[in-house]
Amino acid sequence: MGGLFKLLKEGNKPSLIAACVNLFLGLLKGAAFFFTGNVAMFAEMMHSLGDSANQFFVFIGSALSKKTPTKRFPNGFGRVVNLVCLGAVLIVGILSYETVKEGWHHFRHPVEHSEGILIAIGVLLIGFLLESFVLHKAAKEVLHEAGKEKAGIMSIPKSVAYLKRAKPATKLVWMEDLVATSGNILALLAIVVAYFTGFYALEGLVSMIIGFMMFYVVGRVFLDNARGAIGETDEEMHVHIGNLVMEDPHVTDIRRLEVVKEGEFLHVELVAETDPNQSLAYLDDVRDHLIELIMSQKNVTKVTLSFDEEDGKTEWKHSTKDKKILNDEVNKPNNS
Repeated sequence: MGGLFKLLKEGNKPSLIAACVNLFLGLLKGAAFFFTGNVAMFAEMMHSLGDSANQFFVFIGSALSKKTPTKRFPNGFGRVVNLVCLGAVLIVGILSYETVKEGWHHFRHPVEHSEGILIAIGVLLIGFLLESFVLHKAAKEVLHEAGKEKAGIMSIPKSVAYLKRAKPATKLVWMEDLVATSGNILALLAIVVAYFTGFYALEGLVSMIIGFMMFYVVGRVFLDNARGAIGETDEEMHVHIGNLVMEDPHVTDIRRLEVVKEGEFLHVELVAETDPNQSLAYLDDVRDHLIELIMSQKNVTKVTLSFDEEDGKTEWKHSTKDKKILNDEVNKPNNS
């Protein structure tokens, strides 16, 4: 039991905060829908409850993904978070469908209701403030995971540029709460306009829009995590690690380099070319140095490295720096 609590402490904090906030909002919006009958409020209730379930599962998955590798699972459990996210989006997909269906029904057969508008507006304002708070926390986490400085009130717009570098759980929370914040604004506008103009079909239209926004999140999250579950290359780190290795004076070329995402972590497999005249003991020291260098890079948790003899062909094309020119003294084994 102690091991489980220790794992849960390692879970993605923004997703846990978002799950709690959305559960509270879902119950609050459900009560408001009961008293007002606003279908836009129904859409927001479904949205908040769906996000809460989704984000709670993501929190559990992100915690389990940090479990230590075992003999049976030597590559670790990094992809668990991707698998959990894939399962979680099914819940949001079902709720998105129900939201669109209910919105379409209300659009075709609008129901006039003039009571409870203050309740609806108050609940949506509370929702907007709380969702904005969670979105801001997620944006700060995105910047932190990308290695960027905090930007205060500008964290949300600044985080857009670094979203691809965020962990799967953080990215999901950011996207869901951006849609949730926008949904609160749309629902609020729909209720106010309908109240003053009598165009109650607008609430159904906004409900469908919110549902389609939820479907967009489902699609994006599904594609991102499907790639992660299969095993996707981190292109940016692939080039970065390759260039680091090529800067080593004992490496003449890279025969093969794979940098694969394992959930929030990276596993690196490298075959480097080198001078075949070097002694095994000397190359072993070089290998230890390179492994230590690669392991020091962000999110890298496993490195497999081997050497092959130089074949005279250049295969690594990404380096932006000229290869260092070595003298005879550098190549001597006694210089290690």
